[in-house]
Amino acid sequence: MFHKPACAALALFLAADLGLAQTGIPRMTSPVRSENSPRVHELIRAGNLYLSLQDALSLTLENNLDIELQRYLLPIGDSELLRAKGGGTVRGLNFTLAETPAGTGGPLSAVPTNSAVAGRATAGSSVATNALALNVLGEPQTNYSIQGTIPQSIGTAIPIYDPAIVGQLNWTHQTTPQTNTVTTGSNTLVSNTTLFNAGVQQGFSSGAVASLNFNNNRQNINSLRSGYSPYTGSALGVTVTQPLLRGFGTSLNRRFIRIALNEQKMTSLLFRQQLILTVYGVIRLYTDLVALTEDEKVKQETVNLAEKLLSDVRAQVEEGTLARVEMTRANAQVFSTRQDLINARGLREEQEAILKNVITRRGNDDPEVASAHIIPTDALTLPSTDEVRPMQDLIADAMAQRPDISQARLQIDNSTIGLAGARSATKPQLDLVGVMQNNGLAGQTNPLFGSTPDPGFIGGYGGVLDQIFTRKYPTYGVGVQMTLPIHNRIAEADLARDEIQVKQSQVRLRQLENQARLEVEDALIAMRRARSSYDAAVQASALQQESLEAEQAKFEVGASTSFFVIQYESLLAQARSTEVAARSSYAKAKAALQRATATILDANSITLESALKAK
Repeated sequence: MFHKPACAALALFLAADLGLAQTGIPRMTSPVRSENSPRVHELIRAGNLYLSLQDALSLTLENNLDIELQRYLLPIGDSELLRAKGGGTVRGLNFTLAETPAGTGGPLSAVPTNSAVAGRATAGSSVATNALALNVLGEPQTNYSIQGTIPQSIGTAIPIYDPAIVGQLNWTHQTTPQTNTVTTGSNTLVSNTTLFNAGVQQGFSSGAVASLNFNNNRQNINSLRSGYSPYTGSALGVTVTQPLLRGFGTSLNRRFIRIALNEQKMTSLLFRQQLILTVYGVIRLYTDLVALTEDEKVKQETVNLAEKLLSDVRAQVEEGTLARVEMTRANAQVFSTRQDLINARGLREEQEAILKNVITRRGNDDPEVASAHIIPTDALTLPSTDEVRPMQDLIADAMAQRPDISQARLQIDNSTIGLAGARSATKPQLDLVGVMQNNGLAGQTNPLFGSTPDPGFIGGYGGVLDQIFTRKYPTYGVGVQMTLPIHNRIAEADLARDEIQVKQSQVRLRQLENQARLEVEDALIAMRRARSSYDAAVQASALQQESLEAEQAKFEVGASTSFFVIQYESLLAQARSTEVAARSSYAKAKAALQRATATILDANSITLESALKAK
């Protein structure tokens, strides 16, 4: 048998790395789904898709393909950890996330450029532009990696932790002519050789690599100088190589496991970031759709006013109380307001198509969804007061809760962990090698041999095993192997560059944190501006309404012309559109603040578990 202390040490070695040898299966992924969730068709009644914001968010969780794409990131993180536990390097994650399309925007995109005429603003008509040309259909891609495009160096290689069984079975017949008969006693040496070798190899977190080998060699030869034919020679041995400098240490050789554990955390954070981006985008698209729908109603009311004015003007022209040029002006106003209505309706229809594509899996490939007209059931309202916490508190929340910042910090942590491998690669190679082996030999007496061989070797394969396990012919050895580079410029350059890249990542993290602070401040400013704009627009609408009514009264008694009535109708329409746009801007600014502070999911009762289950 082997020495008991040596066997005990090997057993402890194996037990210490038992956790690394255990494998885990990555979580199973469901098949790719291509059909819309049932909720889509349940919300369609009489050809209309009645949609609240909560319904839109529910459909987003169930169908949005950007979220579906990132669901597969979590099992990728599991596979990274599984690979690292086996002794492999990590393959890395994809940090690119997609935002929802910009959409056509709110009513302000349809407000024409004003020109000053006699101190009063007049509205003109805008010309519709293709949404694709305006780049409102595409999904912006954002890369959340702060490590740059050039990966960090691998550093020292780590041993393979998964044990491997190696084996060899070989039979050879060989005939070799001899130049003299002194060695073999024959002019031709004929041998039949059978090899059967087996072993187990495994690496350990200390950097050591151990192999247990059992080798067997059976030969049948016609040599007159061999006392045994056939005979079997066997050996059972253990070889252990332990690095002492380069590649030494449990912490060093488990670095990829620690990196993979961080990557697992990052997959959840990236998934949460994708949720935030998509939920914010859907809120923005839905808010714009509500605003565009309301603005279309404003434009329709403006058309009605223009048509009524045309009717009144026509009646007075026919009576001879107005010049025919007033008829031309009123008629031009009707066509101008109709053009505005066409533009508003087109913007609303384009917004519908974009929103459908975001909240469904098939988009307009589903005939029922493609033909359905979205009727938003939520109205745009402003709270009586803004319950907003101090900006410094909101910034503190953003720094603590934003998943993009949290995963960026983990990236820096991984880069710092990886530096250990680069530093180790600059050290000399010094390995301690130990060998322990037991040998055995047995065979049949060669009748061609002239004398009687040692009877201790006469026997079969059982005799070989007896010699091995009783340690009759042991071999021991221990030694040191050293490789000392005179100048290791490759490793030194890798370490220098890796250290620089870590510092660059720290700078990028600071940029990301500054951007988060700016987003919080900008959202607060946008909320204040939107409320002020809304208050002013409400007053402007009321005053423009009074002015229009007064001008209409003057027009009816012949004290005014259609030109001035048209001016006040346009100003009233613009004030109403501005009022709608202000309410829309406030809702989007509030959502932007929730996105900047990473509270948008909680504010809409969305949990990570429900999103993972697409519910």
